[in-house]
Amino acid sequence: MFLNSRTYTVESVTSGHPDKVCDQISDAILDECLRQDPKSRVAVESFGGHGLLVIGGEVTSNAKFDAVEIARNVYKDIGYTAELKIITNIVQQSPDIAQGVNTGGAGDQGIMYGYASADTPEFLPKVLVQVHALAKGLENLRRGGETWLRPDGKSQITVEDGRVKTLLVSTQHDAAAEQEFIRARLIEKLFGPIIGDLSGIEILVNPTGKFAQGGFDADTGLTGRKIMVDTYGGLLPHGGGCFSGKDPTKVDRSAAYMARFAAKNIVANGLAKSCLVSVAYAIGRAEPLMIEAVDEAGKDLSDTVKQKFDFKPLAIIERLNLRRPIFQQTAAYGHFGRPGLPWEEIVSLYAN
Repeated sequence: MFLNSRTYTVESVTSGHPDKVCDQISDAILDECLRQDPKSRVAVESFGGHGLLVIGGEVTSNAKFDAVEIARNVYKDIGYTAELKIITNIVQQSPDIAQGVNTGGAGDQGIMYGYASADTPEFLPKVLVQVHALAKGLENLRRGGETWLRPDGKSQITVEDGRVKTLLVSTQHDAAAEQEFIRARLIEKLFGPIIGDLSGIEILVNPTGKFAQGGFDADTGLTGRKIMVDTYGGLLPHGGGCFSGKDPTKVDRSAAYMARFAAKNIVANGLAKSCLVSVAYAIGRAEPLMIEAVDEAGKDLSDTVKQKFDFKPLAIIERLNLRRPIFQQTAAYGHFGRPGLPWEEIVSLYAN
């Protein structure tokens, strides 16, 4: 874990980052399917860039939805006005996969991780909470009256020997906004309120000197390309599977949520100061191939996790009540440490 390193860096991105636009479109389609048919099977990917958006994947559902309309609404709500040519290619789930999922098996093979620490009220490392706050702060400022800001942006924090060394924000802006103004405004309205004392910290704002062109006008985006931003900022391992656009039978998503739920409740119940949970599956099989948990000192907590938490896919879906349209809200600023999400609930592990 990089948290044990002398120097480490974490990053976040705004909701207007091209990859995050695609995540939100995919999850908005998932939510609409679940709203109409809670047992929908959905695996939707979006690719966008330079006036074109392509939506493809597999959906098996009784839901009737217009993917093009959903995508346009998401794009507009984020704050973009440019026209998009939208192409869709959505088919039914492969019967070879369905035959295993129909019996309660995992919708894919793979490895998933969950982590929690007692460092913050969010049960996450402080630097991760701060880097998301910087990115979300850019959006809040834009929507709150800083009309020179535009939707695309990134934040980054480097820590050395336990203290913040460098703050970096790259934010899309109105072409007329001067860099000196942008830097001064963000120090006053963003860095100071979130980080506090800025003395001795290197502050970088738009290091190229200009960021007027952003979003799909400047770059391409793809669902699932910001998996470290979605989870633990690169401080902890990630199994590789993305979350957005996938219904809860896909353990890439649901088991990662359950691993976070288990880790958080291990810490919240005083069994560890931090906890890392890992789980692995075979496609079509309900029982995990592996469940492992360790605390901050490397003590094995696997037996406790196995006793207290059921990691079979259908059990996860039931315990966390995941057949609901709750996923678009997760598609920017991280899936963890946010109130109101079922995998963030704290429960007693000592109840009869």
